[in-house]
Amino acid sequence: MKLVFANALLVCLLLLSSSMLQISMAGSAFCDSKCGERCAKAGVQDRCLKFCGICCEKCKCVPSGTYGNKHECPCYRDLKNSKGKDKCP
Repeated sequence: MKLVFANALLVCLLLLSSSMLQISMAGSAFCDSKCGERCAKAGVQDRCLKFCGICCEKCKCVPSGTYGNKHECPCYRDLKNSKGKDKCP
């Protein structure tokens, strides 16, 4: 009986972890596509993509366009680096 319970618990845990992985990957795909649009015209694209990705993961949004429009996402707009300057491109 304990073996059946242990197997059932293991299956439940595997299903739960699988669904969580899909959710996190979906969020990453969202950020990748939005940041790709946002950084399309950036001079230093790899840096733009890095910081945009960090901001997107934290805020769950990215302003439209390649520059400006930060009013669309207040969290993204308000993130600052250690020097007090905008963190998000």
